[in-house]
Amino acid sequence: MTGRRTLYRLAAVAALAVAGLAGPGGCDGRESTSPGVDRTAAPARYESNANANANAGANAGVGAAAAAAAGPEVSRWLAGLRGATAKFHAIEAATAAGWSAQITGCMEMPGTGGMGFHYGNTGLIDGVPEQFAPELLVYAPQKNGRLELVAVEYIVPYTAVPRDAEAPSLHGVPLHHNDAFGLWVLHAWVWKHNPAGMFEDWNPDVSCAFAQ
Repeated sequence: MTGRRTLYRLAAVAALAVAGLAGPGGCDGRESTSPGVDRTAAPARYESNANANANAGANAGVGAAAAAAAGPEVSRWLAGLRGATAKFHAIEAATAAGWSAQITGCMEMPGTGGMGFHYGNTGLIDGVPEQFAPELLVYAPQKNGRLELVAVEYIVPYTAVPRDAEAPSLHGVPLHHNDAFGLWVLHAWVWKHNPAGMFEDWNPDVSCAFAQ
């Protein structure tokens, strides 16, 4: 089982690392200047990132439908999730607790919205989403240079749950496909209001304009 979990983690981290490269998934199409991002990648990887963003956009509406059907159970989950992640508003606290891998640069899709930087806890990438222990924490850059915790993201690699299998879910809210990364994914915007919906991938109120 330990070997299988390691495989899941490697597959997910490798896929998400592609997302961290520049191009259309970066800040307004510009090359990311974020630490730890490979800025010498081949054009094929930039294309992969563009496809990933298009794929995520294609999934828009999945979260909105789930939110519309949300009941008290989902509300309790989200309240508990806020409680579990409240201590990670400071990125330093998150990295010290295990969310230390900067998986992506700042992600933004012009005309749709942004996500921000994704920091992962690779020890949690085991193919099973845990309601109060999301695999990724999402931070948006602020004008003062700080990073603001805005959302979490749950990910399950296709190596753990095949693409054609029943979607993993949390309290009846299904994860959805991100084919470019080979993942089931679900964002929850528990720390910043998302006009598009709690579980949408992109937030119109998030920008990479202040990314460093």
